[in-house]
Amino acid sequence: MTDYRIGIDVGGTNTDAVVMNSDDDLLAKTKTPTTEDITTGILNALDVVLDDSGVSEEELEYVMLGTTHATNAITERRGLNEVGVIRIGAPATQSIRPLLEWPDDLADAIGNNVAILDGGHEFDGRTLNNIDEEEIREQVREFADVDAFAVTSVFSPVRDDHEKRVTEIIREEIGDDVPISVSNEIGSVGLLERENATALNAALTNVAEEAATAFVDAMDERGIDANLYFGQNDGTLMSVDYAIRYPIFTVASGPSNSVRGAAYLSEVENGIIVDVGGTTTDVGAVTEGFPRESSVAVEIGEVKTNFRMPDIIAIGIGGGSIVDTEGEVTVGPQSVGYKLTEKAKCFGGDVLTATDLEVAAGTIDIGPETPDVDQSTVEAAREYVRERVEREVDRMKTSAEPVPVVIVGGGSILVPDEIEGASEVYKPDHYEVANAVGVAIAQVSGEVDRIYSLDEMSREEAIQSAKDEATDNALAAGADEDSVDIVDVEEVPLSYLPGNAVRIKVKAAGALDH
Repeated sequence: MTDYRIGIDVGGTNTDAVVMNSDDDLLAKTKTPTTEDITTGILNALDVVLDDSGVSEEELEYVMLGTTHATNAITERRGLNEVGVIRIGAPATQSIRPLLEWPDDLADAIGNNVAILDGGHEFDGRTLNNIDEEEIREQVREFADVDAFAVTSVFSPVRDDHEKRVTEIIREEIGDDVPISVSNEIGSVGLLERENATALNAALTNVAEEAATAFVDAMDERGIDANLYFGQNDGTLMSVDYAIRYPIFTVASGPSNSVRGAAYLSEVENGIIVDVGGTTTDVGAVTEGFPRESSVAVEIGEVKTNFRMPDIIAIGIGGGSIVDTEGEVTVGPQSVGYKLTEKAKCFGGDVLTATDLEVAAGTIDIGPETPDVDQSTVEAAREYVRERVEREVDRMKTSAEPVPVVIVGGGSILVPDEIEGASEVYKPDHYEVANAVGVAIAQVSGEVDRIYSLDEMSREEAIQSAKDEATDNALAAGADEDSVDIVDVEEVPLSYLPGNAVRIKVKAAGALDH
């Protein structure tokens, strides 16, 4: 029996869906406008691809969803939990309090409840200061109104004893119902950025539960009894339960899905991916078929974090981008978004968009009307788009050598077939739904990023320990035990730290667990 699966990607403008079989053949695809409640858009896309493919609800084995719920909630400061942020690191870390660099409105949105308590470890695992259990209990009682906790301890990626004990005390004081995010499971080395990522993760718990409930309800409404997965921001998948526990990992999953899908459709394993959507163009890099990870702290909602994120540059150019013809012709960053079919001139609206220019030029035929735009405006806008894309492709490259460039996304028509710095430009079949293809073909992964002291164990033991933990994380996220492989090992000796310290980063990935 053939296993069928559906990949759905919810973007700011369109919701894309594909049906694929167990041989990764694409059987049906659609682009439908994203709806305000998101669920309706998912159901609309679902109905179209099931009808077009002839696949019944009973034949579906998997449904995978890439969603922007978490990203939008942070951007809009909407629906966030009130978080009790506890840092274990007094007295050493008291000079900078938690959430200090956060925008005031975002800190206020999660309650601005912060505390710095005794405890923490040195880089080599030695105790920095003992925890005071009574102090912790008093603080937890003071945070009586919060509905989530974020616990961060100094150098917890090396030793997580204090984070574990604080979690146990919170459970003893307030029970099992309040979610607790612990930093050693989310961020890497670097206290403030790891603390920020952990606080954001805790703040997104309600949002994640709402998204998961909407996803499950949508499937129930159509009578679909399939295995459900969310897309992660490293181009792999996680189970619904895992997504509720770690919603921060869904941030930027859309661009990662596009990178995976573009690499698969074009068979380009190493190169630059340009994903042109309705609102933005995301430029990323693919390395061995997976999105390249950013090596610097990434800002989310103006907050610096250090958990894994794809190396993506977003520019405000897309199919719905508003064209300004006053003076020098510019495209974006303002966009009509999912209201393209209402506001664009080719659909009878009064806003000149990038899509209108291509309709006027005759390169695409959509909408009931052909906008009256002179050729010089079309050429100036195209040149503006070309220069912006070429600049970002150049920034994404690691050398001056030309590299393959793959262009995907519904707005791909905006980008020319020749780009300076590209050895070859690909626009593969099904390019417009690359993001949905990416989430449909994704594997399940787990990773670890820790500092190990080689005074206490051998290098081989440290690497094996990291591999084992990454494998366990992949299994917890929903991978099949027999298919998990180690796909990446990164080892960085930390010469500036005494004690023969090394940072080891390992990623494991495997097929979906049936």
